[in-house]
Amino acid sequence: MERKQFLRTLGTGAAFALTFPCLHGCSSDSDEVIDPKPVPTGVDFTIDLSSAEGAKLQNNGDFIIKDYVVVVKNLEGNFVAASQICSHQQTDGISFKTDNGGYFRCSTHGSTFSQTGTPLNQIGNDVSKPLKIFKTELDGQILRVFE
Repeated sequence: MERKQFLRTLGTGAAFALTFPCLHGCSSDSDEVIDPKPVPTGVDFTIDLSSAEGAKLQNNGDFIIKDYVVVVKNLEGNFVAASQICSHQQTDGISFKTDNGGYFRCSTHGSTFSQTGTPLNQIGNDVSKPLKIFKTELDGQILRVFE
């Protein structure tokens, strides 16, 4: 094999070796296997804040997930509840983050939402697809989450 031919072969092989992992790892959302889940409806449950379940909501910034609903004691000490199912692609990845005053974030694609459900970034979101927010009502030690 001549040197020129060898270098050409090496160059093509090296280029392939460097680009194949990137091409293989970079896929569009349409290639992903998504198991969509329905946004909770008919939500109406209570949490006894003096119970073991309720003890997980004692501090500002704490949250629990119950029946596909993320129940939060926000940084101001108020209770907020949102769908655990993201409005972007209906995955159950929503949790509460305490950065920047507190917001909801989906771990699937990084969608973020305010505590009122308004999308905060452009990852698959627009204002026509807010995160579903539920009402909360506190009566003594009983927190009600409902529609």
